[in-house]
Amino acid sequence: MAVEQSWVDEPSSSSSPRMNGSVDKVNFFSRVPPPFAFNSSFYGPGALGLTGLHNLGNTCFMNSAIQCLVHTPKLVDYFLGNFRKDLNYENPLGMNGKLAIAFGDLLRKLWTPGATPVSPRMFKSTISSFAPRFSGYNQHDSQEFLSFLLDGLHEDLNRVKMKPYIETKDDDSRPDEEVADEYWKNHLCRNDSVIVDLYQGQYRSMLVCPVCKKLSTTFDPFMYLSLPLPSSTLRKMTLTVLSSDGTTLPHPVVVTVPDDGTFKDLVVALGEACSLRHNETFLIAEIFNNSILRVLEDPDDSLGLIRDNDQLVAYILPTEMDGSPLVVFMHQQEEKSFIHSSPSFKKFGIPLVTRISDFSKGSEIHKEFLKLLNPFILPVEESLNDASRKRAHEDEELEDTVPDGTANSNNETENDLDAHCSFEYYVENGKSHSNWSKIEMDEPVPIPIPKLNQQIDMIVSWSEKSIQEYDTSILSMLPEVYRTTFSSKWNQDSISLYKCVDAFLKEEPLGPDDMWYCPNCKEHRQAIKKLDLWRLPDILVIHLKRFSYTRFFKNKLEAFVDFPIDDFDLSNYVIPKNNMPRHRYKLYAVSNHYGGLGGGHYTAFAKHGLDRWFEFDDGRVFGVTEEQIKTQAAYVLFYKRI
Repeated sequence: MAVEQSWVDEPSSSSSPRMNGSVDKVNFFSRVPPPFAFNSSFYGPGALGLTGLHNLGNTCFMNSAIQCLVHTPKLVDYFLGNFRKDLNYENPLGMNGKLAIAFGDLLRKLWTPGATPVSPRMFKSTISSFAPRFSGYNQHDSQEFLSFLLDGLHEDLNRVKMKPYIETKDDDSRPDEEVADEYWKNHLCRNDSVIVDLYQGQYRSMLVCPVCKKLSTTFDPFMYLSLPLPSSTLRKMTLTVLSSDGTTLPHPVVVTVPDDGTFKDLVVALGEACSLRHNETFLIAEIFNNSILRVLEDPDDSLGLIRDNDQLVAYILPTEMDGSPLVVFMHQQEEKSFIHSSPSFKKFGIPLVTRISDFSKGSEIHKEFLKLLNPFILPVEESLNDASRKRAHEDEELEDTVPDGTANSNNETENDLDAHCSFEYYVENGKSHSNWSKIEMDEPVPIPIPKLNQQIDMIVSWSEKSIQEYDTSILSMLPEVYRTTFSSKWNQDSISLYKCVDAFLKEEPLGPDDMWYCPNCKEHRQAIKKLDLWRLPDILVIHLKRFSYTRFFKNKLEAFVDFPIDDFDLSNYVIPKNNMPRHRYKLYAVSNHYGGLGGGHYTAFAKHGLDRWFEFDDGRVFGVTEEQIKTQAAYVLFYKRI
């Protein structure tokens, strides 16, 4: 076994001196070709297509994707035939036929008898002229390249010269099969190529409004399936726990729940972790943009609806106050601007929540808010002199006085009176600041008589003084449900490819940044999305989502996926219809990625007409056994219908 070297197969002044980027002597699972590495002439005429591709400098991603495509039997037959009759030179979405011609020429060279490793320089030049991101010699993603190449070949070979305008009809509660056939027919009226014939399928996409339950169904084409790698059977979740009596600071709590569990499982696990008393209950909310996006209420909701990058807060509320209005305090502070003369404000921190029954005066609201803020008070600095300490101690013991010197019936301290000037309270009525109602201390709260369990949203405007008196940094710390690390949650045991399909088809909410406009509510909603497989292609390309991206960092998932080779049966995953074809597939190619994010190397496995598997490692081609096909490096899988 040898360490993978860093080289380019074909020296060039423009080539990178290292292969596939920034990794010196990376051990790519110590792969080394057996002694029968060869060019196509090794096995004689029957070995056509066993030809390598020179690495031009960080182009192994391209070589890997190409080798998988040029070992697709029906695609090979098409390009070895008279493919030029389908060239569409006028398509504004295409590349004037140049990409298809370049790919066809390259494929023919790879299937020439007795060929030596081929340099794809002209093909890469053509690609770069239409997709500048692939110019130069930087490392890229083989799946991203494959997606561009298939789209480009389709448009260059689209038999439809003049695409008609087709207006999408409303489903009008028609049967799904009728609507799906109409969508597919409309798609084919504008898209008709060998790529559509071989690679494109159709899935059903359903969106459900979480408020009015409006259902929207569409039937969209797909070129490949991007499958997530499911986690183990248990899932760790982090929530921030906050009391509503002002006794504790917010703190993260990690619980372990079943991966296929429900919201009830989360509440039970959280209750045990927090030693929840019998007279307490949780209000669990998702926080987005410093506001409560939604409250998790239905105990039967799937935990799959909670994503790893969600931010959840569990508020502990007394059960004796059940029924009293729920008041949500959201924080804002003035932003300093040297451009605009009028003040602007921004929200910050975690909303604070409590139940309040007394709305007789604004001072009652203020008193409850100060109680919630009590844990965030900054300690008196050590530099205070004795006189200041004594004065501070006396201030805490003095009863509040109103301006005429009489005792205040609310028993507030003088510090609280000072705080009256530090906070301003508004009842939030819509997003526009002009619609907010300001709360005055000695006047009733300007809202109608609250209903049972009504939620009242309030904005608290913090002054510069109040910002200095409280630790707002603690108030702003809010971890995500799960933070991916290099020792991630992904189960290193075998993951079935069927489990990946299950995870892909499981319903999930749209992200807060991808809200759906509900035509019934006339509002943007965080709809529930569900995908179903409706029509599968003859060639099924599956992309395993090994690269995980968050707002903070990215990671590669090294989980081993156990994928079928001879019989991948998706019959149970496709919506049953009349005259439905078989949905069983056989693996014929794999694009592999070895290494990590900072650099790595792509190769390809392909099943040849000799009924043997071969590995294509840039310019080298060598035989492998079927047992060697399944590795942690498998990235894009190619199946053909059987």
